[in-house]
Amino acid sequence: MTPGYFRYLVPGLLLASALAGCHKREEEVAAKKVTYTGPTMETQNLLMIVSDSAKLRIRLTSPLRQDFENGNQIYPKGVEITFLGQDGATVVNTIKGNYGLFEKSTSVYTLRGNVRVTNVPKQQSMNTEEAFFDQNKALIYTKKETEIRVTTPTEVLTGRGLTANQDFSLYTILDPTGVFTLQNAPTVNPAPAATR
Repeated sequence: MTPGYFRYLVPGLLLASALAGCHKREEEVAAKKVTYTGPTMETQNLLMIVSDSAKLRIRLTSPLRQDFENGNQIYPKGVEITFLGQDGATVVNTIKGNYGLFEKSTSVYTLRGNVRVTNVPKQQSMNTEEAFFDQNKALIYTKKETEIRVTTPTEVLTGRGLTANQDFSLYTILDPTGVFTLQNAPTVNPAPAATR
């Protein structure tokens, strides 16, 4: 073999191996199809209102809502759901959380992180780390093992697990663990003010 032959053989082999490597990479890329599972739409500074018989019933606000192909919605920066009275203006109850998820198949909102439910007229609230709002059943609830704390004008109730109606006027603590009377709570029948 002549030296000139090797001069053409070595670059030819290198070129052939490079082309074979590129072809293999193209096959690998084609075989690894990626399915996008992220949000199909994002809405910032969301204000959503729900009305019934031309009266406002529910107001939902969030800094960010992400909508997904299956109809689910995620509120990664928090969500607040406000329930309004028969007049469409009076706030009856609010539910807030640092994170929210709405599952379309069940119509259930999941709220997590510093969750607070507040019945404004009764001045009572519930604090927990995770709660659910079932839109179809108009029900607020937690898991049985979830720690909860209910504060009323006169006492603090602690326990695990809770179910309540949508306006949080009626609730049941599944496993009560304590009742604490507030020191500065108003008495049931306050004494008349002294006159001078």
